[in-house]
Amino acid sequence: MPIVHVHLLEGRSKELKQQLISEITAAVSRTLGNSPETIRVLLHDVPHENWGAAGFPVSNRQEN
Repeated sequence: MPIVHVHLLEGRSKELKQQLISEITAAVSRTLGNSPETIRVLLHDVPHENWGAAGFPVSNRQEN
């Protein structure tokens, strides 16, 4: 049973996450030949203050 972990910055919509799960499941099924029912996708929403880049929390950056 393949298990895929995806770490994302929080803030994406429920619909977008559902689409991501669906597309990851399809890609893994195609590539590995597993039935979609055997594939697990775990999304981990990480708060911006808990995600670091270049030595600083992402929450310190100004969003464009």
